[in-house]
Amino acid sequence: MTDTASPTTGATPAARPRVPRPGSGRRARPRRGPAPSGGTGHGSRLTPYLFLLPGMVLFVGLVLWPIVQAARMSLLDWQFNPGLPSPFVGLKHYDRALHDPIFWKSLVNTGVYMVATVPTQMILGLALALLLNKAIAGKVAFRVLYYLPVITSWVVVSLVFEYLFATSSGLVNHVLHDGLGIGSEPINWLGSRWPAMVVLSLLGIWKGAGWSMLIFLAALQAVPKDLLDAASVDGAGPVRRFFAVTLPQLRPVALFVTVMLVIGGFNVFISVFVMTGGGPANDTQVVLTYMYKQAFDFLEFSYGSAIAYLLAIIIFALSFAQMRLFRYDEEAS
Repeated sequence: MTDTASPTTGATPAARPRVPRPGSGRRARPRRGPAPSGGTGHGSRLTPYLFLLPGMVLFVGLVLWPIVQAARMSLLDWQFNPGLPSPFVGLKHYDRALHDPIFWKSLVNTGVYMVATVPTQMILGLALALLLNKAIAGKVAFRVLYYLPVITSWVVVSLVFEYLFATSSGLVNHVLHDGLGIGSEPINWLGSRWPAMVVLSLLGIWKGAGWSMLIFLAALQAVPKDLLDAASVDGAGPVRRFFAVTLPQLRPVALFVTVMLVIGGFNVFISVFVMTGGGPANDTQVVLTYMYKQAFDFLEFSYGSAIAYLLAIIIFALSFAQMRLFRYDEEAS
């Protein structure tokens, strides 16, 4: 005998899957069974969150928590010594910043740097991208060459520029004054406000143009070729095709590049810190170097936090205005 169930014994026979008959109009439902290897369905839903958990912990610990703490410190007379009280003072530090002439000078210097670097980086990056988007010899080598400053350390390039523009031993003054005889004496590039801002802006443009070029180059390769061919058939020349076809296709990328460059322009810090230290007499001070000086030189962390939040508000307002302006132009067109 076997233990196979039979109708005569009253046991239930083994269930067999139903096969739909042709033309019955009903589709066979998949049988529910145990979850695939890896656990139950509930466990499978948790799996992505487990992978996200380390990143979220780092984000909360290294980004979100310092932001909250900085907001709290800006409203207190925060004391470095934990044994001392840190009384609540409200918006006192924000009011101090708005009446601080050095803060306004640093804000003007930051704005000058941003205005000098952002449009130039965009135009230069787009021009380089248009050139490198063509079939020319050594295209890959040129792309690497132009992108090389982007991945070079800010500290290193700042030290190189400091050497190049040194007053007595700099290569630039050697060429201009000793070689070409320009000026009665060497230019004090880093010892006065506007020449130093010119040097800092040149460094920012040189270092950032490669990043803009790379973004625009990727966007140019995504421009539909059939649109360009159709414009050529209609008799449009290269300039007409660029302004009528290519440039409108680059609008979203141009918005992204503009917003990122404006944020980067307001966050200028290392080059100023290394080359001038904000001097002489705070003439080349920018917002971040002034914030750093208040927080870590004078240990006024509350005032430094207030300056940081004012800068964040300005950057947020400018980014929001840029996005609204681009959206308005897009709707109008």
